[in-house]
Amino acid sequence: MMTQILLKNGQVYQERQLVPGDLLIVDGKIAAIGEHLEQPGQTVIDLTGKVILPGLVDVHVHFRDPGQTAKETVATGSAAAVQGGYTTVCAMPNVTPVPNTPAQLAKMVQANQEQGKVSVLQYAPVTVDETTEQLVDFAGMQAAGAIGFSNDGVGIQSAKTMYDAMVGIAKTGLPLAAHVEDHALMAGGVINAGPRAQALGLPGAVSVAETSQLARDLELARVTGVHYHVCHVSTARSVELIRRAKADGIHVTAEVSPHHLLLNDEMIQADDPLFKMNPPLRASTDAQALLAGLQDGTIDMIATDHAPHTKADKGTSFTDGAFGITGLETAFPLLYTKLVAPGTVSLADLLDWMSFNPSRIFSLPTAPKLHVGSVANLSLWDLEADRQLTVHDLRSKGTNTPFLGTHVVAEHVNTICAGQVVD
Repeated sequence: MMTQILLKNGQVYQERQLVPGDLLIVDGKIAAIGEHLEQPGQTVIDLTGKVILPGLVDVHVHFRDPGQTAKETVATGSAAAVQGGYTTVCAMPNVTPVPNTPAQLAKMVQANQEQGKVSVLQYAPVTVDETTEQLVDFAGMQAAGAIGFSNDGVGIQSAKTMYDAMVGIAKTGLPLAAHVEDHALMAGGVINAGPRAQALGLPGAVSVAETSQLARDLELARVTGVHYHVCHVSTARSVELIRRAKADGIHVTAEVSPHHLLLNDEMIQADDPLFKMNPPLRASTDAQALLAGLQDGTIDMIATDHAPHTKADKGTSFTDGAFGITGLETAFPLLYTKLVAPGTVSLADLLDWMSFNPSRIFSLPTAPKLHVGSVANLSLWDLEADRQLTVHDLRSKGTNTPFLGTHVVAEHVNTICAGQVVD
């Protein structure tokens, strides 16, 4: 039996602008966009005063499943994605156990499909257990369903290991998403090295721990031709290195997180582990450079690095708390409010960074499109809300975010994934 959903009286994102009209979904696909589309038998959703946007895409989330399910599961993580307007997310492999074999990865891929409320795609690790120098079976992982490779959470310390990994991954055509961090230079740092670290008496993490490994990897990517993707860029110098690499023709792409765009270490007024993340919040000049990098195309996309923790794991201090911040539910409301509403960037730019670019660059099979005949992956929003973010906005098991209490003007209405309203 044919199913029809009519999204009526909304504003539809078309050709980089919002256009008044209705959108009809028939059997999971967009059947028509226009006016006077109502017919008997349809499920009608009145969107007066609301907007119809493409589903958002996040290439960097942590769902902690299997093995760390007190923090998150595929079910709760994908529920958080729904609340944030995401229809596709890509999960990192730093779970317990790490999926070191194609058989283990295939099991995770199947669980993602069965338990995910949205499309949950899966990375494979670069090396066994992420902490060794033994490379995984790249071709086998690709066959098992990997959409890319990453040791996120752990920087690959050996240049030879990274070189060999790039050579192997280049043959698959999939991206290598790198967490760039020299452990020796980090030296146990928990907060950005600088005045705030000194004022709070906390061990600082120098920014060259990121940039030195990034510089190494960019040169290795130049000679191997791999698609090298830089996770959670945090420093102005990193932006400059990536900009130069792109000018040199290196196949490099990059992401920035909402928290590195909107927060800086000057905002850390106390020893509050909600502000502890890796890489750490940097200076305000770094945040400004990150935004400029997005605007000039050096940085390609925004990814949340959604990293839920239990309250016990997050602790009470930078010294004992886990690194990480949640982000799926809050990313779009925050970025729309802080960047689009005041006119700093356009809605079209934000959707490029949060939807179209990541799906195109990673060649994802569930790319959101707002064209007739496309699978309906949509996010529905009220962009004239006036509210504060509260814990009631969160669907994740993790509540570890300093953004609760922040005023926003965007509120989630619905998410439609593969033509179905999900909640």
